[in-house]
This record gives sequence, structure tokens and C-alpha cells, in this order.
Amino acid sequence: MSTLHHLSKFQRWLVLAIVSSALFLIVIDMTVLYTALPTLTYDLAATASEKLWIVNIYPLVIAGLLPGLGTLGDRVGHKRLFVIGLAIFGIASLVAAYAPIPLVLIAARALLAVGGAMMMPATLSIIRTTFVDERERSLAFGIWASVSSGGAGIGPLIGGLLLEHYWWGSVFLINIPIVIIALILAIFLIPNRKMNGSKPWDLIGSVQIMTGLVGIVYAIKEISRRQGSYEVGLISAVIGIIALILFVRRQRKSATPLIDFALFRDPRFTTGVVTALLSCFALIGMELIVTQRLQLVLGYSPLEAGLFIIFAPIASFISGILIGLLSHRANKMKVQWICLLVAGSGMGMLLLVHNGNMLPQVTALMIMGAGLGGAMTAASHSIMINAPVEKAGMAASIEEVSFELGGALGVALLGSLSSFVYTASFVLPEGLAVSPVVRDSLDEALRIARDLPAATGSTLVEIAKTAFNKSFSVVLAAAAMILVIASCIIAVIAQLTKARGNTN
Repeated sequence: MSTLHHLSKFQRWLVLAIVSSALFLIVIDMTVLYTALPTLTYDLAATASEKLWIVNIYPLVIAGLLPGLGTLGDRVGHKRLFVIGLAIFGIASLVAAYAPIPLVLIAARALLAVGGAMMMPATLSIIRTTFVDERERSLAFGIWASVSSGGAGIGPLIGGLLLEHYWWGSVFLINIPIVIIALILAIFLIPNRKMNGSKPWDLIGSVQIMTGLVGIVYAIKEISRRQGSYEVGLISAVIGIIALILFVRRQRKSATPLIDFALFRDPRFTTGVVTALLSCFALIGMELIVTQRLQLVLGYSPLEAGLFIIFAPIASFISGILIGLLSHRANKMKVQWICLLVAGSGMGMLLLVHNGNMLPQVTALMIMGAGLGGAMTAASHSIMINAPVEKAGMAASIEEVSFELGGALGVALLGSLSSFVYTASFVLPEGLAVSPVVRDSLDEALRIARDLPAATGSTLVEIAKTAFNKSFSVVLAAAAMILVIASCIIAVIAQLTKARGNTN
């Protein structure tokens, strides 16, 4: 079994199961903390800034490392990178589970991201080279995208289930048995295949893009938080922009770039990247704000919050597979804009009914989830089939940067928008003297309220919840508008592309 073409049909689908299980771990670790965050914040006495970095360091490091590691997989073999990344992921999970202070947890989450960044390009590249039949490949991409969107959506439920019986560290410990099983199967079942052994690995470029991404997102957070330093935010933004400019210049001059910008000349590839980014932006940002509202405003337990939101990933999973079955004969760009429009409509519906009965809310979550799942599947297929096979690792890394960067921006931009509106809407009545940190976040306000006299604490809680509800509505409205506008733009591009004779 020296090449992937010699794999039997059963072995091909078993390989898909292996890489999908690893992908599942990677994506749930982005969202599994959402339901655990209030408990974790309290137990570790994490500040609002530490809490945001516990969530954000993971997708940021992944997004920064993916371009370099995707190209490295093309050079040294995707199996090798996949196996090493899986081992690192398991070790980091163990460290995160028993982190005694927020800084250790942040560091462990960064190490988790290193392992995830090594695995993610390999998952798509292995699928691309394992499945040579177009129909099988379309279904495999659909399953991959369904696992990606469904895993991100099911993370809060898994966190809620574990927190019903165990401490917050259990959300990381569950990774260990899956890592061990996947590691053993991967070593014996996934064949090695070097794509381009002579291709150099650009470590400097990888550091440049990671510095750029972290700098810009940190600037957004610093400027949006209460009493944030505009000077620090500006310096961080400048560093980030300079790093990205240097990265682009370096790639344009390189004979073997981490990112070949010529790929973006194909509108099918480019719209796939945009769709992937915006789908994850909306999904992750929505989950963060919805799960926080369910627990902190409505008083749901972590498990109840996870069960409530599970309808979105269920619909996303089903939609992804259905689109995967049909996408080999469908216009991918058309599917993308229709699915984004459906997702935006579902999010708009959730905005209108979030104070009503459960059934309309569940319906809105399912509409939104179905749209996002279909969009992610069509985007994945469009990106991978419109890139040369020798650049499979590069294309996979670009796609996954889109997913991870979308998630990071969803947390950063929508989270910062939520914080800004919350702080702006928080008005204390005359005579109510409390710590100014109550304006930082609802978590802080609820923590302070517990130590106040009953009447004063109740007043503070009511003010804080009202401010959070306003921020919740603004975030949903903004996300819905972004999806609808993007849908309209992609629809126009699809028509222009069709007129030029491209129908994929």
C-alpha cells in the first residue's frame, strides 16, 4: 500500500473517519469553552482580558501558523505532519485540563493551536488525494465541512454535559482517548505521500502573518474595552499591518510562496474563501453571544445552554452532507450565496423572536445552521477543486485560515461590539456606588452583585442584564446584515463568472 490510489473503498472511508475525528477535536476546542467560560472564569479568578485571551489565543495561533504548515505538509508529507500534530494536541490537552492559573491555560491553548495547525491542512489534503472519484470526493468534502461546522456547534453541548458532573478541566481531558485511538490508526492506515520534497519552508513568512493577525485583533480588543489604551491599540495595529505588508511583499518575491496569490485570480476560489470566512465568523460569534445570554441572563445551566443551541449544528451537519452529495453537479458559487442568504435570514429571525417562545427560536437556529453548513461545504469544495493538486496543502491551509480567522474575528469583532454596546448602555442610577469593573462585562457585574446587599445587588443585576440584552440585539443584527450583504455580492460575481463560461 505505497500510494493512496491502492486503498480499498473501506480503507478510504476509514481514513476519512480518522481525519474527521481529529478535525472534530480541533473545532470543538474553539467552542467547548463557551459553556465552561463562566465557571472557568470564577474558578481561576480570570480577568475580562484573560478570559478573552483564553478564547482567542487558540484560533489566532492556528490562523497564523496554517499557511506555513500547509506548505510544510506538501514538502514532508501530510501524514507525518498530521501524526506529530495529533501527539502535540494530546499533550497540550493534558496541560490545559490541570492549568492552575489563567496564564498557564492561555499557554496550553496556544500549544493546542500548534498541534491543530499541523493537523488541519493535512485533513483536507489527505481527503483530496485519497478520493479520486468526483462523486466520492464531493461527499467526503461534505462530511468534512459538516464535521467542521457541526463540531463547532456541538462544543457548547459537550462542555455543558461535562460540567454537569465534572470540573471545567474535563472539557480538555476528553480529547485524550480520541487522540490515542486516532494516532494508532493514522500510523498504520494513512500512507505517506510527499507532494514536493524540494519545496522550502518559510518560517519567517509564517511568523510575519501570525504577528500581523495577532496585532490587528489585539488592537481591536484594546480599543473596544472600557478604559482601553488607544495608544497601545494604535501601536498594535501598526505592528500588525506592517507585518502583513511585509508578508505579502515576501510572498510576491518568493519562488515558492506560502500563499500563491495567483490562486485568488479565480473568482470561484476567492468567493469560496470569503464564504468560509464569513460562515465561521457568523457561527462562532453567534454561539459566543447566545450561550453567554442563556447562562448569564436567563439562568440556564451549561447543559441547558448547550442543549438549546444544539439545533443549529444538527441542521448544519445535515445540510453539509446533503450539499456534499449534490455539489459535484451544482454551481458552487450559486450554492454559496443562497446558503449565506438563508443563514442571514435565520439570524435575523432569531433577533426578532429571541424574547418569545422556544419553538420559533429553535426554528431560527435550524434555518441559520442549515445555511451555514451548506455554505461551508460549498466553499470547501470550491476552494479545493479550483487549486492544482500539487498545491493541495496550500489551498487547504488558505481555506482553514479562512475558517480560523473567521472564528477569531467573530469572537474579536462581535465580542468587542458586544462589549462596546454593553458598556455604553450601562447607566448606574445616582447613589449606587459600585466598582467600575461592573461595566467591563456581565460576568464582572454578577460577581460584584453577589457581595452587595440584596436590594443593591438586585438593582445592579437588572441594569447589567438590560445592557447585555441591548448588546445581544446589536450583535445579531450586525451579523445578519453582513451575511445578507455578502450573499448579494457573491450572487453578482456568480452571474458575471457564469457569463464568462465558468460554471463550477
